[in-house]
Amino acid sequence: MNGIVYLTGAGPGDYRLLTLRGQEVLGRADVVIYDYLADPRLLEFAPPGAEKIYVGKKAADHTLSQDKIIDLLIAKAKEGKTVVRLKGGDPFVFGRGGEESRALHDAGLPFEIIPGVTSAIGAPAYAGIPVTDRTAASSFAVVTGHEDPTKGHSSIHWDKLATAVDTLIFLMGVHNLPSITKQLITYGRPASTPAALVRWGTKADQETLVATVGDIAEKAAACHFQAPAVFIVGDVVALRPSMQWFDTKPLFGLTIAVTRTHAQAPALTHRLEELGARCLEVPTIRITPPTDDYQALDEAIGRLASYDWVIFTSTNGVDAFFHRLQHHGRDSRALGRAKLAAIGSATAEALNRYGLRADVVPDAYCAEDLAAALEAHLSGKERILIPRAKEARPVLPDTLRRWGAVVDICQAYCTVAASENSETLTDLLTRRAVDVVTFTSSSAVQNFLALNQAPTDVLDDITIACIGPITARTCQEAGLKKIITAQTYTTAGLAECITDWRIQKS
Repeated sequence: MNGIVYLTGAGPGDYRLLTLRGQEVLGRADVVIYDYLADPRLLEFAPPGAEKIYVGKKAADHTLSQDKIIDLLIAKAKEGKTVVRLKGGDPFVFGRGGEESRALHDAGLPFEIIPGVTSAIGAPAYAGIPVTDRTAASSFAVVTGHEDPTKGHSSIHWDKLATAVDTLIFLMGVHNLPSITKQLITYGRPASTPAALVRWGTKADQETLVATVGDIAEKAAACHFQAPAVFIVGDVVALRPSMQWFDTKPLFGLTIAVTRTHAQAPALTHRLEELGARCLEVPTIRITPPTDDYQALDEAIGRLASYDWVIFTSTNGVDAFFHRLQHHGRDSRALGRAKLAAIGSATAEALNRYGLRADVVPDAYCAEDLAAALEAHLSGKERILIPRAKEARPVLPDTLRRWGAVVDICQAYCTVAASENSETLTDLLTRRAVDVVTFTSSSAVQNFLALNQAPTDVLDDITIACIGPITARTCQEAGLKKIITAQTYTTAGLAECITDWRIQKS
C-alpha cells in the first residue's frame, strides 16, 4: 500500500510560524525531507524515529537536484511511508510545489498541500513594512527575482509590472538587484521610490536595509548584503519607522549560548527569543542515572513512611525521584505524612506537576536560604530525605545535621559532560559567534570549561550570565571575567538580568 506525501510550507524562517496542520502531520511523519530555509527546530516536531533527509538548495550548492528530490518523494511514498516535504515559505510561492505535486499525481500517489506563511509577506511584516496599507498601497505583486535560467529570456513584463501595482515584492533577487532596479526605473518607477531589503526575515539575525530604487543596489553592494533576502519596492517602506516592532526588541541582534540540558534549555531559550535574542542551545551537561544503579534511592523509597521531610534541590531531582517511584508501581501517596521543601519556584512547580505543593520554598533560591527557611519548621529530631545529584554541595545536609536532624542523601541522578557538543562549542567560541553564555548551575560551568578547546582568551570578550551567586562564584574561581548575575535565581530572572545589561550597555 502506498503512503502519502504532505507538501508542507515551513514558513518564512521563525519555526513558530509553522501552521497547526503542519505540526500535526510532522507529528506522525515516517520521513521528513526538508529544505535549506526550513528551521532545523521544526524537525523536533517529528517522532524520534523518523528519517530526516536534508535536500537543501542554495546558489551554486544543490544537495540534490529537483528531479532527484521528486524521485526521492516518490520512492518513499511507494514504500508506504508518511512523507512530510518541508519547504521554506509556501509550497506554491516559488517553492516548486507545483512540479512536485504534478509528479506525485502522475505517479498515482496521494498528496496534500499544506500552505505556509510566505516570506513575501512574513519578512516585510517582521521588518515593520506592510505590503498593503489604506494610506499607501491598495495592491501588491510577488515576483521572482531569479527566473529559470534555462528559459533563455525573461517572461516578466517589465513595461507593465513597473507601475502596475503599489507594492512590488521580489524573492531571491539579491544577485540580480542591479538588473531589477534598472528595469523598474526604465519602465517608469521613480528612482526615488522607497525600497528595502530584508535578509533572514522573521529570524533573530534579521537584517534590514532601507534605501530607494535608485540607490539600493549600490548600497547593498557596499555593505555586502547577502541572500536570502526579500526586496520590497513601494511607499509602504516609508511606514517602517512607525511600525517597527521586531528589530526594536531589547535583545535583538544578540547571540546567546544556552548551556542547560537539552530538556531544560527551551524554557530559557523561549524567554530570550521573546526578547529578540538569537539562541544557540549547546548543552554542556547531560542527566544520567545514578552511578549506584538506584540502590540508595530504591532503599529510601522502600522506607518512605519513616521520613518527616523530603527536600528537593532541583527540578531534575523531582523528576528522577518520581520516575523511580513510578518504576516501583507507586505514586505520590507513598510520601504519606512527609512534608516537602523545594529550593525554588521552578522546583516547586515541578512538584505541582505531580499534584503536590511544597510546604517550604525560600524567598532566595540557594541551599543556604533553603536551610534558613526550614529552621523554623524543625525541632531537631526529624528524619529527612534529600534525593539529588552526586555532585551537589554539602552545605544543606551539613546544616540540618548540625541542628540534630537525621539526613539521608541518595543519589537520584548524575550530571556528566555533554562531550558530543565539544566540537560545536569550540567552533562557536573560536569564531567569536557568541555574545553571551548563560549558566544555570556550577556543574554547567565546570563542564563548559572541560569541553571548550578554544584558546582561553576568547572568553575574555564574552559576557557570562549566571543564574545566581553560587554559579557566579564558580565562574570567578575559574577565571572568567565579564560576569553578570541575576538578582532573582530563576530563568525569568536570568533573562531580566541580560536585558538590563543590554540596555545599560546601549
